[in-house]
Amino acid sequence: MSTEALGTAPGNVTFRSGGHERYYYLLVPASVSASIPAPVLLLLHGSYSTPLDILPAWIDLAEREGVILAAPKSMVEYGWRIHGDGPELMRDVIDDVAAKHPIDRRRLYIFGHSAGAVHALTLGLLESRYFAAVAIHAGVWIDHSSFNVIAVARRKIPLWIAIGDRDEQFPLPSVRATEAALRGAGLPVIVTIMKGHRHSYDDVAPHVNRDAWAFLQAVQLEQSPAFQPY
Repeated sequence: MSTEALGTAPGNVTFRSGGHERYYYLLVPASVSASIPAPVLLLLHGSYSTPLDILPAWIDLAEREGVILAAPKSMVEYGWRIHGDGPELMRDVIDDVAAKHPIDRRRLYIFGHSAGAVHALTLGLLESRYFAAVAIHAGVWIDHSSFNVIAVARRKIPLWIAIGDRDEQFPLPSVRATEAALRGAGLPVIVTIMKGHRHSYDDVAPHVNRDAWAFLQAVQLEQSPAFQPY
């Protein structure tokens, strides 16, 4: 069953999606009004990680900005898969949050780190009319076949990528190739290369989160995705 999550303590919420029992961590800051719809930020963790490896770094910002945090767990330990962790799961998480608290469906966002960043990038293009914008840290497409998802995007969804020039898992050529593919399709993308930075999120979380949210919160859909064809 669900554990309520108000104030500064995230709660574990269990629910059904795709025929499986899944869970996510939910944080509804005390600054969020009980009657005014709030933005929702999905947080996607890295491989062999958990939601609690990414969510705590966002708590202070969420309290200041009045944003609901929802951090789901991937189905398998080694990372996210489009089958099982795809659009259906993310929509089910959002709907579950909406059943508990009023949300602004024009302001649904994703942030991901590492494998969660790669998955967030793919999801953003698949769900370009559902999510307003995507921000990621330390992750880009490595396999050029992943670029095929760009053609699926039905909206020029804004994207923000922050990555270190010494990242051990995602080298700069892959960063530039991903950037070029996105720009070539006319997608608005900002790429920030952090000098001397490797792959760790903990080392840079405060300023990455600040900059990511500044980017995300400036974007909203023109109308609720509930009224848009999927």
